[in-house]
Amino acid sequence: MIRVLLVHDASLVRSVLADWLRQEDDLRVYDTSWRAAPGRVASVRPDVCAVDLACSGTPGVPLLGELGRCATGGGGPRLLVLADAHRPGLLRKAREAGALGYVGKEGAPECLVEGIRRVAEGERFVDASLGSGFLEAAEMPLTRRELSVLSLAAGGASVAEIAGSLHLSHGTVRNYMAAITRKTGARNRVDAIRISQGRGWV
Repeated sequence: MIRVLLVHDASLVRSVLADWLRQEDDLRVYDTSWRAAPGRVASVRPDVCAVDLACSGTPGVPLLGELGRCATGGGGPRLLVLADAHRPGLLRKAREAGALGYVGKEGAPECLVEGIRRVAEGERFVDASLGSGFLEAAEMPLTRRELSVLSLAAGGASVAEIAGSLHLSHGTVRNYMAAITRKTGARNRVDAIRISQGRGWV
């Protein structure tokens, strides 16, 4: 029996998806929101965490990293993400967080079941529909830290708030924003955010 924890913030979508997965005889499915996920991981002790990246928001990014460290550190759940090929920035974050499986949200539902089973066995699983997203992720000019700064800025955080969240000095945050503006070919911070959102980086 494969123990699966489904992490999604939209309760209706989460419930429907969990009920559908429960039709599989070899899956024991639990579901939770992002906020409650750490406690549920501890109590359920799942083999696989299937998480929707698009609904995680900024608070979900560090949690994804936490789950990824569990997955790669042994003894914790393996990480499978539900993703969108048009959001290469999220695909890149998931890869850096140690995700083992990637299922496209526009693909066939059976692909999710296959992905869960493969990831539970310790195998890598990548939905073919996400190929273009991974290619774009590989070509992104921004570093991991620049993406973190940009994601917070896109959410409306000030320089001081970004510095506090990422434990950086104000000057370092400004340097990162200058590099982001240069690499995106933008005129200013607002233009850099607009360009990056249009390309699915944040």
